[in-house]
Amino acid sequence: MSRGSLAFGPLGERTIHLCVDMQNMFALDTPWRVAWLPEILPKIREIAERQPHRTVFTRFIPPARAEDATGSWRRYFEHWRQFTGECIDPRWIELVPPLAALVPPAAVIDKGTYSPFTAPALSQLLRARETDSLVVTGAQTDVCVLAAVLGAVDHGYRVVLPVDAMCSSSDRTHDALLTLYRERFGQQIETVDTATVLSNWR
Repeated sequence: MSRGSLAFGPLGERTIHLCVDMQNMFALDTPWRVAWLPEILPKIREIAERQPHRTVFTRFIPPARAEDATGSWRRYFEHWRQFTGECIDPRWIELVPPLAALVPPAAVIDKGTYSPFTAPALSQLLRARETDSLVVTGAQTDVCVLAAVLGAVDHGYRVVLPVDAMCSSSDRTHDALLTLYRERFGQQIETVDTATVLSNWR
């Protein structure tokens, strides 16, 4: 894809790169492995290295035990008990090494649900930096990235999605989400490529 312009103009100094859950648990040979993750990693790294001081990485942190979870999350972690704190290899929680190397100056926000907006630390950071726009990348398009995108829309942020910097374990639902964003959220979400983001964010 060639570099183009963004529908609502260039990105400014109040933009944050929000990178969702690029963790070893999705990169290594685990039941949650996402095969596309190595393919998008260079694009995410390119964005993060260009703006490391304006990058925020999220990490999905399971509860210590399935019994510590509430509501349907308890059933979820009873099914995925090997990912609870008492069973998981701690290295699985960490960011993939090429991105972990950027912290600091990049920041890390931990969350216990799909949406990073349930973590008070994220809202505090965004307010402190007077954020008005979010470039959202990461995994997975149809789960945690979806929750991040809709949370950002609900909070009134301009959302820019470099579609070659996000992935899912399901091509079908990845494509369906991109169609949804383009056809139903045109005033709030811009879907572009990484080259367009970088050429419009000085």
